[in-house]
Amino acid sequence: MRDGFYAAVAARGFRRYATYRTATAAGVFTNTVFGFIISYSYIALWDQRPHLGGYSQGQALTFVWVGQALLMTMVLMGGGFEDELMERIRSGDIAVDLYRPADLQAWWLAADLGRAGFHLLGRGVAPMVCGALVFDLALPADPLTWLLFTVSVALGAVVSFGLRFLVALASFWLLDGAGVSQMAWLLGLFFSGMLLPLSVFPGALGEIARALPWAAVLQVPADVLLGRHRGAGAAGALGFQAAWALALLAAGRALQSVAARRVVVQGG
Repeated sequence: MRDGFYAAVAARGFRRYATYRTATAAGVFTNTVFGFIISYSYIALWDQRPHLGGYSQGQALTFVWVGQALLMTMVLMGGGFEDELMERIRSGDIAVDLYRPADLQAWWLAADLGRAGFHLLGRGVAPMVCGALVFDLALPADPLTWLLFTVSVALGAVVSFGLRFLVALASFWLLDGAGVSQMAWLLGLFFSGMLLPLSVFPGALGEIARALPWAAVLQVPADVLLGRHRGAGAAGALGFQAAWALALLAAGRALQSVAARRVVVQGG
């Protein structure tokens, strides 16, 4: 019964974003244009530094288009459910949400997964197809690799939600959560590998970046698609994502409990 309820919330989240057809078309165009700009920048860089970070030029270009495909799916530049949740906390409407017969975290997770599913199909596939038509991408022919990539994207979406849910809950203690939100998406943009693959970063910086949760959002799914994780390595990569997903959901659950008690105290 509960699973069906949250599945309905996810479906509603999918349909909600599907109504914005003009915005979706504009987003596809924007993602595609930026994909071309970044691709030609990568070509210039890889011409000077072949196999930078262990990637061939074709793999690097594939990384670019995977990034464009997952940009909105993983909300790597902000603008997800957290803005709405922070506004409800600021206005006090969150008190109504906490009295509803639905878990706050599970509700927003289901809605966000519906949104992510739409953006993966609506704004992810078309730019990737455009990139594949123009550039020689290193896309796999093995169906198992695509299946592992799909699982990795799903786990990455949960990690992305977990991070943004924590950011949104910070509004219970701050008058305006915009600053925290902007700092979070800047960190995510850098440490997810959106600017450059994390394998390019040398020494301790690279090791730390690859261990942070943002790596589970883009770096790991891209590497899974590129076949850099195979067999036990693929299981380890998915396990890394699952561990961060569980840790962030648990942290969000704990912080939600503390925040809910704060609302009751303030409300009298």
